[in-house]
Amino acid sequence: MFDFFRKYNKIVMIFLFLLIIPSFVLFGVERYQGSGRDEKVARIEGHDITKPEWDQQHRVETDRIRQQSPNVDPTLLDSDALRYATLERMVRDRVLAAAAAKANMTVSEDRLSRMFAQDTGLAAFRTPDGKFDRDAFQRVTGRTPEQYEASVRSDMATQQVLLGVSGTAFTPPALAATTINAFYDSREIQVARFSPESFASKVAVSDADIEAYYKDHTAQFQAPEQASIEYLVLDLEAAKKNVVVNEADLKTYYEQNASRFGAKEERRASHILITAPASMSAADREKAKAKAEQLLADVKKAPNTFADLARKNSQDDLTAKNGGQLDMGPKGSLIAKQLDDAVFALKKGEIGNLVESEFGFHIVQLNEIKPAQVPPFEQVRATIENDMRSQQATQEFAKAAEAFTDAVYQSPESLKPAADKLKLTIKTADNVARLPAPGATGPLASRNFLSALFAADSLDRKQNTEAIEVGPSQLASGRVTKYTPAHPVPLADVKDEIRAQLVTERAAVLAKTEGEAKLAAWTAKADGATFGAPVTVSRRDAQSQPLPVIDAALRADGSKLPAIVGVDLGAQGYSVVRVTKIVPRTPPPPELAKQEQAQVGQSVSAAEDAAYYNMLKDRFKAEILVPKPAETLPTAAGR
Repeated sequence: MFDFFRKYNKIVMIFLFLLIIPSFVLFGVERYQGSGRDEKVARIEGHDITKPEWDQQHRVETDRIRQQSPNVDPTLLDSDALRYATLERMVRDRVLAAAAAKANMTVSEDRLSRMFAQDTGLAAFRTPDGKFDRDAFQRVTGRTPEQYEASVRSDMATQQVLLGVSGTAFTPPALAATTINAFYDSREIQVARFSPESFASKVAVSDADIEAYYKDHTAQFQAPEQASIEYLVLDLEAAKKNVVVNEADLKTYYEQNASRFGAKEERRASHILITAPASMSAADREKAKAKAEQLLADVKKAPNTFADLARKNSQDDLTAKNGGQLDMGPKGSLIAKQLDDAVFALKKGEIGNLVESEFGFHIVQLNEIKPAQVPPFEQVRATIENDMRSQQATQEFAKAAEAFTDAVYQSPESLKPAADKLKLTIKTADNVARLPAPGATGPLASRNFLSALFAADSLDRKQNTEAIEVGPSQLASGRVTKYTPAHPVPLADVKDEIRAQLVTERAAVLAKTEGEAKLAAWTAKADGATFGAPVTVSRRDAQSQPLPVIDAALRADGSKLPAIVGVDLGAQGYSVVRVTKIVPRTPPPPELAKQEQAQVGQSVSAAEDAAYYNMLKDRFKAEILVPKPAETLPTAAGR
């Protein structure tokens, strides 16, 4: 049936057009929107979060993570656990926003202005004359200043919701001490270890045992399904190949951006500064100006005395001792814009008019000009071509993406037509599973791409998948060339593995039996007990002892020592532990004790925040409507 649609797609499209348009008129477009648009994934006080909103927010967060950490494993970003965490944050934000609105919490203009004034990030969007560059802000952040302000205002209001709880958390010293001591206190113990290895020689495993275990645990010995695939990737680099750049455009670009490819012009000047800060009175400012004008007249009469006059009169302590000489630098490198403009308006050796800046009055002489050095066109041609291709690649990618999507659909049995049309290379991969393998990159790290490959239509008909977004400005399509379903591994291949497993399991049982017998005997009569050398252990220093041993030692009744306890270590055997004494912690220095108490206070504050937030969730009837995934991150399928 799908072949019919592909062959006669134009006729079918006309038929569907005539069939559907009247329905739009009668029932409205909304009835024909996909079910995913209306799928509810969470609800807060009767207001829904839809799946598209969730997907969009997760894309925003993962894009930000990719920008900050380019080497992050893509399988982590695409995991169900991380996606669910995004949804939990969305619910939390909306619950707190609802609580802030309910309590009429607002942020004053004064407080908002102070916060913006202290934000160093916003300073980057101010022009030299102090104005805010609205266009640059929108390009970088993707938001208007008004949207940003609303977002900050909302964040500050919701912070107040929890501040009333976390800001009043109180941790008594006794509570802090109990908590800290439970972590730092030590016990002196002796351990008798009964390990499975010591009992392995006493275990006999027959072929019948192995065969019975294999039959009872068939699912444990399954070879995972695997596929051999071929695939295409369209990204910005691929789009660059289709960008046509002619020689005339390259030369025009070179002429218009020549300063970018070489060293800019640099200048060295000297100045005499008579300070006149804004706090100076008008009368004193006039006196400073008069002094500067007199010095200017003197240096213009005798230019060769500039350095001497600077040493005697300049109030710039850093440069006065060097005759007022400033560092060589390009335009924009001097601390005051007025001084910078004056230096780049002078001719070599010329002394300019009096310059007034926020620091006072400057007398300026230009000493040296280092001309700009621009490499020849041929030397930077490749760089220019790459720049121009990069600039046009985004537009070209949009066109290529449409052609790519159409090509993989129109020729479903092969990727070659799409590869030829867009000058792409067909890649191959073997042993591909439904879930990304650890360390996978590109499309093979995308769960959406792998899901499409293992869809029934792709497996049965070996046809191309649709074009799938596998990363920012990156599309992929693939097809399965060979598929091997999951199947039991022959007994002969796993016989040794089963034998070793049975020996370990049975040896662990023998170890436990022996350990429990020794525990009973030594508890009744301590004489003849054989323990190892005493060691002092704590939660911070386990001395290579298993965690269950540490927990058992610390839980032993300290008022009845020595005490003997048994610890079942499962596959690692059994331990009998003799706790001989409590080793209190050496009191820490006052500063460290203060830090530790503060850390306990932060933990208590976080716990109270969590409890209060859970109460707010109940109050505003917040619920997540999709099941929580397993806590583990995705791994490759297989035994």
